[in-house]
Amino acid sequence: MFGGKLPLAWLQLKREKTRLAVALAGIAFADILMFMQLGFRDSLYYSNVRFHNSLQGDIVLLSPQSSALLSLKPFSQRRLYRALDLPAVKSVHPIYLDYTSWKNPVTGIPRNLLVVGINPTSNILNIPGLEQNLDSIKIPDVVLYDRASRQEYGPIVAEFAQGKIVTAEVQRRLIKVGGLFTLGASFGADGNLITSDVNFLRLFPIRQKGLISIGLIRLKPGANVEAVAKDLRKYLQQDVKVLTKQEFIDKERQFWASSTAIGFIFTLGTIMGFIVGTVIVYQILYTEVADHLVEYATLKAIGYAQKYFLVVILQEALILAILGYLPGFAFALFLYQKAREATLLPVFMSFARAIQVLLLTIIMCFISGAIAVRKLRSADPADIF
Repeated sequence: MFGGKLPLAWLQLKREKTRLAVALAGIAFADILMFMQLGFRDSLYYSNVRFHNSLQGDIVLLSPQSSALLSLKPFSQRRLYRALDLPAVKSVHPIYLDYTSWKNPVTGIPRNLLVVGINPTSNILNIPGLEQNLDSIKIPDVVLYDRASRQEYGPIVAEFAQGKIVTAEVQRRLIKVGGLFTLGASFGADGNLITSDVNFLRLFPIRQKGLISIGLIRLKPGANVEAVAKDLRKYLQQDVKVLTKQEFIDKERQFWASSTAIGFIFTLGTIMGFIVGTVIVYQILYTEVADHLVEYATLKAIGYAQKYFLVVILQEALILAILGYLPGFAFALFLYQKAREATLLPVFMSFARAIQVLLLTIIMCFISGAIAVRKLRSADPADIF
């Protein structure tokens, strides 16, 4: 269908090189806008579930009042230990989480971060650098620092690498950095600390021992996770919320997608980019049709149907979509790198997103072409000549 008419579409586009350049710049801008909004949205989802993904367990217990990692409510660890009554349960592990203020040891400026308290006798988090440093957090007032935290917390990583003793004030208590791990910043926390459950309770004296934030359950090999989770819901009733690890991850994603303004804003930004691109391409194609109205009317007078003109305009739209997408894609890669350096968020290009934006670009241009070609429906050759 396209083979015989493609030269006409291309010749019309390249006839006005300035107009073509403006059209491609507009499409590239729309693509960049969509790439950035989708990239930030996906980094939002990914960064906020890195902790969830690191959990080395099968089932998670939460307070029924907990909605996300930002707002976990404590519950009694006795509910967690009751899970040991089920034959399929291998072990249970209480986890404490809370946000507090870290004072930059150089500037003295406070900044909030996430503190995780675990039992150091067993590693329940698959985080690089954690396992080899677990023994150090058995010492009072010693914590592990996330090397991927933002620079506003101070030159912690550099000083630790130089062999210096690194101390800081957390919750008005002097602590020592005993090691480094790598987790990464998120939209909920710019930095992270991991310490023992005993040290955690020292940092948060208002937290009662035994009132935990997360209960992690490991099952015996071969156990059916869904079946055990269903049995736990019946056994523990409404005291706690029982989730599989995947359900815990999905719950966090859903919270950021639907219960916060951030997810909505990024989605709205993508829609706005699509609309902007549609308008730009429509203006270009409409001008192309208007400039060649006499030629189109001549073709119409000698018998060419409306379908022919639609195919030609859609070919122009497809050419614009592909040529405009390429510089938009390249510049988006550059902006992703700069965004990672500036925010430490996982803003990366994915194959799925590259295809998604390409399809959106083609659809955007096709919609514009279909609207622009409507001008030819009412074009009467007799009136034009």
